[in-house]
Amino acid sequence: MTRARKNLIDLASTSYYHLIARCVRRAFLCGDDKYTGKNFDHRREWLVERIKLLSSVFAIEIAAYAIMSNHYHLVVNVNRKQALDWADSEVIERWYRLYNGHALVDSYLKGEPLDNASLVCFNEIIAKWRERLYDISWYMKNLNEYIAREANKEDSCTGKYWEGRYKSQALLDETALLSCMAYVDLNPIRANMAGTLEDSDFTSIQERIAQLTAFTKNTVQTNNPSKQKDSVQDQSQPSQLKPFCANNIKHTIPFALLDYLELVDWSGRQISPNKKGYINKAIPKVLVTLNIEEAQWLESIQRFRHKYSNFAGSKQRLKQQAANNDVKWYKGAG
Repeated sequence: MTRARKNLIDLASTSYYHLIARCVRRAFLCGDDKYTGKNFDHRREWLVERIKLLSSVFAIEIAAYAIMSNHYHLVVNVNRKQALDWADSEVIERWYRLYNGHALVDSYLKGEPLDNASLVCFNEIIAKWRERLYDISWYMKNLNEYIAREANKEDSCTGKYWEGRYKSQALLDETALLSCMAYVDLNPIRANMAGTLEDSDFTSIQERIAQLTAFTKNTVQTNNPSKQKDSVQDQSQPSQLKPFCANNIKHTIPFALLDYLELVDWSGRQISPNKKGYINKAIPKVLVTLNIEEAQWLESIQRFRHKYSNFAGSKQRLKQQAANNDVKWYKGAG
């Protein structure tokens, strides 16, 4: 049953969400279309560039992404507090980067005095814009409409480009976040589009590995492996992706970058052979830290989209979220 978006995006429960959108009419985001003989790899570049632009405008950070042949996955973090802390001038500047302005706001920017009624109206406009700048639906609306316009222009056609409204999963705890990010980063491996993480084009993990590789090549080697590892984790991450950090620093993903890379690599090698693709055996440190059993983790990685619906997390968190939303249960709660 379709649920209202307001019941699926609950910032009081979690700020992390898994988002998916899929094309219609055999439309391609990338690769060779056997029906037309055209190659559409360049459209993946459109998407990556657009999500990064939007994340520089919205208070919505990218934790993971994977751009596939006819759909894409995003894991995002909504930083509502950041948006609420913006000055009015910053809200205006960000909004004007994407949308047309308002005559009243233009007058304010020119330094023209506003009477009391105009000031009330001005404050209402800024409050509305501020709220939209941390709204996932507005983020996805801007992303999908832009890609649809560009693709339709290229295809010389009109009409729907996306299958329907985007799908979302609320990631209620750290285990759900970590397993969902790994699920997203492993999409090209499982689809047999790539044989290694380094070759997984248009994914966040490829971008993180490339940045890490460039950093290590330009870093003077030290005789203190522990200190070097901390330096790598703190300084070698893409600026447009939400960083990892295991030291409980605010506004970071609460895991060590190197541990995450090891985890995803290990998980990719353990995928069942009945999948289309898979990529030693040691359980990563992060699994021990989170007390996740190997079998439980593998099941989560292999069946993440099927195991959960609009909310993902431990059984306890799912039951709690269901009670909060006055429903009997959510898929995955047992």
